[in-house]
Amino acid sequence: MRKKTPEASEQPAAVAVRRNPTQQRSRERQERILAAATRLIADKGSDQLKMSEIAERSEISIGSLYQYFPDKSSVIHTLAERYNAESRRCIAEAMEAVEDAQGLQAAYSQLLDLYYEIVMATPVMRDIWSAMQADKQLLQLELGESRVAGALLARAMFRVYPDLDERQVEESAFLIWHLGEATMRLAVTCTPEEGRALVEAFKRMSLREIMQPVRKDPGPP
Repeated sequence: MRKKTPEASEQPAAVAVRRNPTQQRSRERQERILAAATRLIADKGSDQLKMSEIAERSEISIGSLYQYFPDKSSVIHTLAERYNAESRRCIAEAMEAVEDAQGLQAAYSQLLDLYYEIVMATPVMRDIWSAMQADKQLLQLELGESRVAGALLARAMFRVYPDLDERQVEESAFLIWHLGEATMRLAVTCTPEEGRALVEAFKRMSLREIMQPVRKDPGPP
């Protein structure tokens, strides 16, 4: 029987940051680790995630696991990055297709609806969100994603309304997207009916800012 090994918090300080696999076999092993972690989070939640259980579920030694991920935070970070990358791709695709005000309103509304549906259908994402709120590094990751998504929204707004106050629009777009994340977290803790109503309320509030943005001050006549 395999001897139990201490969790990440007890591992030697010499362990490096997570390894970036380059060989096919290493990539396959990393995918197996992440798939195992995803199943464990779905079963138990991220709070109960243990490196020893990830190793056991992945059918690798704990030492091999630490070569890829030094602790469970790095596992969650990688999963969050993957969800964020897919979200970013969808946002970029939708915003880059915007050509007029009607298209901007439709693209933004559809993105909110799609995001809520995906989160409702993916319990692991909801649990990773919870884990991110208690981890400063993961919070910075979330903040960075809000900045990226906000910048994509701002660029679409500038195409539709060229005479906007640039600084104010960039600040509003960043805030809108970050508050959107908070709205989704709140919505999924409520009943589906109330959650959907909250998403719709946020959509109405944010669309007022998006569709009636602040124009540049033309200055004295």
